[in-house]
Amino acid sequence: MKFGMAVSVIVVLLLTVFYEILKVWRVWLSTNSMMHRSQTPPPYTRSSSIQTDTNSVLESDAPLAPKEQRSFFPKTRNSWLLHVVQTLLHLLQVVLGYMLMLCVMSYNTWIFLGVVLGSVLGYFLAFPLISHTQ
Repeated sequence: MKFGMAVSVIVVLLLTVFYEILKVWRVWLSTNSMMHRSQTPPPYTRSSSIQTDTNSVLESDAPLAPKEQRSFFPKTRNSWLLHVVQTLLHLLQVVLGYMLMLCVMSYNTWIFLGVVLGSVLGYFLAFPLISHTQ
């Protein structure tokens, strides 16, 4: 195998490792953002101090009372920033995936093996990140 081919295989292998780590990173970002959203308290809570005219046993009949006033803009700004970051990561993942597909479609055995080995190595390196997201 020539020097140029060896460098090409190594570059393709590293790109594939990066692709696999990128996939896991996107999942990690989305799970962290969902967990962060679920931990924030709702803006309205059931008020138990307000009595209703009915003699209902259910507490869910109590009217909703606003909790405390919070600034709406920082949450919206952070969610938009997160959405932009996830969109750019998705764009990078799609472009990289199509580039790797074109590498495989060159029907070169060494390049194909570089993609396969890079995928295995990338998954092996990213596996600890997957276990932390669940």
